[in-house]
Amino acid sequence: MDSDDGMLDAHDLESGEDDFYSGGTDDYNDSDADEPDYGFVEEDVDDSAMVASHRSQINYVVLKEEDIRRHQQDDIGRVAMVLSISEVEASILLLHYHWSVSKVHDEWFADEERVRRTVGILEGPVIPTPDGRELTCGICFESFRPEEIVSVACGHPFCPTCWTGYISTTINDGPGCLMLKCPDPSCPAAVGQDMFEKLASKEDKEKYYRYFLRSYIEDNRKMKWCPAPGCEHAIDFAAGTGSYDVSCLCSHSFCWNCTEEAHRPVDCDTVAQWILKNSAESENMNWILANSKPCPKCKRPIEKNHGCMHMTCTPPCKYEFCWLCLNAWTDHGERTGGFYACNRYEAAKQEGLYDEAEKRREMAKNSLERYTHYYERWASNQTSRQKAMVDLQIMRSEKLEKLSDIHRTPESQLKFITDALLQIIECRRVLKWTYAYGYYLPDHDKRQFFEYLQGEAESGLERLHKCVEKELSVFEIAEGPSDDFNHFRTKLTGLTSHLCLNSITKTYFENLVKALENGLADVDSQAASSKSTNSKPSKSKGGGGKGKGSSKNGGSSS
Repeated sequence: MDSDDGMLDAHDLESGEDDFYSGGTDDYNDSDADEPDYGFVEEDVDDSAMVASHRSQINYVVLKEEDIRRHQQDDIGRVAMVLSISEVEASILLLHYHWSVSKVHDEWFADEERVRRTVGILEGPVIPTPDGRELTCGICFESFRPEEIVSVACGHPFCPTCWTGYISTTINDGPGCLMLKCPDPSCPAAVGQDMFEKLASKEDKEKYYRYFLRSYIEDNRKMKWCPAPGCEHAIDFAAGTGSYDVSCLCSHSFCWNCTEEAHRPVDCDTVAQWILKNSAESENMNWILANSKPCPKCKRPIEKNHGCMHMTCTPPCKYEFCWLCLNAWTDHGERTGGFYACNRYEAAKQEGLYDEAEKRREMAKNSLERYTHYYERWASNQTSRQKAMVDLQIMRSEKLEKLSDIHRTPESQLKFITDALLQIIECRRVLKWTYAYGYYLPDHDKRQFFEYLQGEAESGLERLHKCVEKELSVFEIAEGPSDDFNHFRTKLTGLTSHLCLNSITKTYFENLVKALENGLADVDSQAASSKSTNSKPSKSKGGGGKGKGSSKNGGSSS
C-alpha cells in the first residue's frame, strides 16, 4: 500500500482537507480486534502535500487490492484459529455472516449445532460410505469407481465432469456461486473454496476469486468501493465520526453515507432531492407550461418567440389560430386588432375568462425562474471548481518551475500558490452545495441570514480567485524578480493561510459551514430571545450577489 503521503496527496487535490470545518473526531470502538489505525498521520511538508500539523484526525483508510486480500485472509485465519476449524469452513461462515468476525463468534458459541446446520458445515456424511463397489453419479447416472467420485462433506457421489459443469454454470451465473450447495436438491451441505480450486477451470477460478474478493467489501458495513469510474480502491470507514467526506487515492472525493460527491455541510437528503430535481421531468414540464401554449386542435405544445399573433401548427396538423385567444385565425382580421393584437382576447380577459390559465402559467414561470437562479449558480461554481483543478495541475507540472526561474525562488517557497488553488477548489465545492441548500430553505428569516453568510463567503472567494487568476499572470511573464512579487506573496498568503487565525476566506467559509451544519440555529435563538424580551428583532443585511439568470417545438408565426 502507498505511504500516508500518497494518500494525503489525493486528499489535497480533491477535498481540501476539511480545513474550514474540522475540529477533531470521536474515537471509534468496535468489538473486532486488529482494526486499522485511524490515528493522526504525520507527513513531510513538500510541494505535493498541503497538510500541516493542524490537520484533523483521519477517520478512514484507503485500501488497495493487496490490502483487501490481506485483511480478508487475516479474518479467515482468525476465525479458523478461534473456532478450531479449517480455513475453508471459516470462509463459508464469514460469507454467511457478511464477513463479521464478531457475529460469527457470537453465533457459533451460542449454538454451534444450529450454525452448522444453517450454514451447511456438516460434521460427517449423511449417506453410507461405499464398501468398494461402483457408485453412480447423481447427475449423469454413469458408474464410477469410488476413487473417481468427488463429494463434499455430505458424501453424495458425483463425477468430476459433472462437478466441473455444475461449478462453471453457477460461476457464470454470478456471485451466487459463493453460497453454492451440494448438487443434490435436498442436501444443505456447502461447497467450499477447495472444490472450486480443484475442479474449476482457470477462467472460472479467476471469476470466482474476483467475486470472493468483492464480497469482502460489498457485504461489509464498514467498507465501500470508491465510486469513481475505473477505480478499484476501497474505503474502510470509522463509523461514528463527524464527517462523511472521504477522498480516495484516485483523487475522487465522495460522501461515505450516500456515495455522491462530497457535499459537506449540506445533508444527504438535500443532495438527493437536488440531484433528482436536476434529472427529473418536472422542470421540463414547468418550462413547457411557462413558455408555450397547446395547439387548440392537436394539443401539441407550441412556443412563440417572435413575430405576430398568427400561428400555424406544424404538419400534419397545420391548424391556424390566434396566439392570444387560441381561436381559429379565420375569425380574425383588421376588425379584431390585426396581426399584433386581439380585441376578443382583451375583452375576454377583462371578464376573467383567462385568469386561471394565466395564473398557472405565471406560477410555473416564477417556479422555473427560481430554480434556474439556483441551478445556474450551482453549475457555475462546479465549472469554476473544475477549472481550478486543471489550473492546479498545470501549476504543479509547468508554471511553478517557470516562476522559480523568473523570480529566483525555490519551488518549495512557491507553495503558497498551490495552497491558494487548493483552497479555491474546496471553497467552490462548499459554495456550490450552498445553492442546493438555499433552494430548499423555506424560512424567510433564516433565508436572510443564510444569504448574508453566503454573500460574504462568495465575495471573499471571488477576491481570492481573482488574485490567483489575474494578478499572478503578471508575474508569469515578468523579466526578473521584483519587490512586487513579495507583496503579492504576502497578499495571497493572507487570503489563504491555514495557520493564520484571521485568514479572510477561511473565516467566511468557517462561518458559513458552521451555520449550515447547525441548521442556522442562531436565527432561532435570536428570535426566541427577541420574543422573550418583547424587543423588536433586528434584521440581517441581505447579500449573496443574487441575479436572474431552447429548443422550439412546433409552430411558426407568419
